[in-house]
Amino acid sequence: MKPLNLLEPDRTQPLLVGIDVGTSNVKAAVFTPNGVLKAECSRPTPTHVPGPGQAFYHAEELWAAVAQVLRSVLEQLEDPTRVVGVAVASMGEAGVPLDAQGQPTAETLAWFDPRTGPQAQHLERVIGRERLFTVTGLTPLPVYGLPKVLWLHDHRPEAYGRTVRWLHIADYIAYRLCGTQATDFSLASRTLAFDLGRRRWDPGILRELDIDSELFAPLVESGTRLGGVTPEASSATGLPLGVAVSAGGQDHVCGALAVGVTGPGETLNSLGTAEVMFVSLEGRIFEPQFAALGYAQGAHVLPGRYYAFGAMFSSGASVDWVRKLLGAASSEEYAALLQEAATVPPGSLGTTYLPHLHIGNAPHEDPQSRGAFVGLRPGSTRAALLRAVLEGLAFESRQSLEGLSAFLNTPPRRITAIGGSTRNALLLEIKASVLGREIQVSSASEAVCLGASLLAGVGAGVYPSVQAASEAVQDTRTSVQPNFTQVPYYQAHYQTVFQLLYDALRPLNHALAALEPSQSSP
Repeated sequence: MKPLNLLEPDRTQPLLVGIDVGTSNVKAAVFTPNGVLKAECSRPTPTHVPGPGQAFYHAEELWAAVAQVLRSVLEQLEDPTRVVGVAVASMGEAGVPLDAQGQPTAETLAWFDPRTGPQAQHLERVIGRERLFTVTGLTPLPVYGLPKVLWLHDHRPEAYGRTVRWLHIADYIAYRLCGTQATDFSLASRTLAFDLGRRRWDPGILRELDIDSELFAPLVESGTRLGGVTPEASSATGLPLGVAVSAGGQDHVCGALAVGVTGPGETLNSLGTAEVMFVSLEGRIFEPQFAALGYAQGAHVLPGRYYAFGAMFSSGASVDWVRKLLGAASSEEYAALLQEAATVPPGSLGTTYLPHLHIGNAPHEDPQSRGAFVGLRPGSTRAALLRAVLEGLAFESRQSLEGLSAFLNTPPRRITAIGGSTRNALLLEIKASVLGREIQVSSASEAVCLGASLLAGVGAGVYPSVQAASEAVQDTRTSVQPNFTQVPYYQAHYQTVFQLLYDALRPLNHALAALEPSQSSP
């Protein structure tokens, strides 16, 4: 298809839809080809919580949520027939098991659900950390897709026996839209079954685990046209019949595309329920120490490119947890508590927070690590505890970026921030002060949806390439500068306290983990 003129009058320009199925919310947004937001809608991700730290989804409920937000955004448009393409981004590791008729066979475990720990350990014993890293670029953490497949085998044997296909959530939604089953390279990178160098499913790993080689879907580049919106999907969502459905990708990687984090050293700080310090790469990293520290790498949605990142598995989750714990669940109560926290001096009473609510974060790969407040005093107020959480998140992100930098040929350059937590001005100011450098905040309020919409435009023929799609976006930035009066304190606190905190608590956390009841049961 001939690329469309991006300079056409706004009323005649084609429109592109991006969908983001995230840990906390399901979103849909409509954009012009140069990235102007025309409509958006969000609703909470329908999540079931059977036990502490556990969570799962029902695929049909996720589809219903997507259909609802799509209908809402399309109703906001004067002319929905201008929509020419749609693509989906999602959290990276959760998967939907399907039978031969395309029906889900079991629930979808959340990426952070700890019940897959024994299966990750099984992978380490059977395949080995070194081989997994050599092939996939990853180490056997429970968050990845393959431990979830093995969990299904161990705990839902009847469902596993009927399962013929495993689709990531973005893949599943695209399948419901157009009837084609496929996986892009960025999502495949989060399974522990993907050969990162050869860009294929690894037959050896699957064979040794006795997993059918057809379980994972055919691989395609992000932005590949998968098909057109079916009559059934059109009726459910309001999307025009036949609109191009294209392969999307992992949420953080789609967000990176939206804000131009595609060249060597370009750095993204994606702040959501989880957080990453994400750096674009021209080639993969081979040093074993990179994996030993818990860093991840994978295929970018930009063809031929890679990425590396350090993940913080409970970033926005830490904030949500503490605000509810402190009785500030409503937005009004939280805004008032944030204002109070802004008046608290840095490191009030010496309180420090280790943000390991789920598992340890890079550069400390440790599924048995735990979150902690250290330095509590009788005068520790609600506002001081909230500030300690924000400071702990900032310290953790600095530690992650510094550890990652040691493996990069091009040092991290400009830091661009996206995600829901960029609306937290106090967090961004603390982070800039802890890092001692400027943070640029993208104006893209829904960067992940925008990235997905760009891939939709590639598949629909609006852009000639993924790189051209990224360059078409008109993005403005807001600069957040360090508070230089606070930088010396944060520098001292980081070096003399925070960097020692994980090692000091590690033996206690491992002892606590040994005392906990097993979470591997259904």
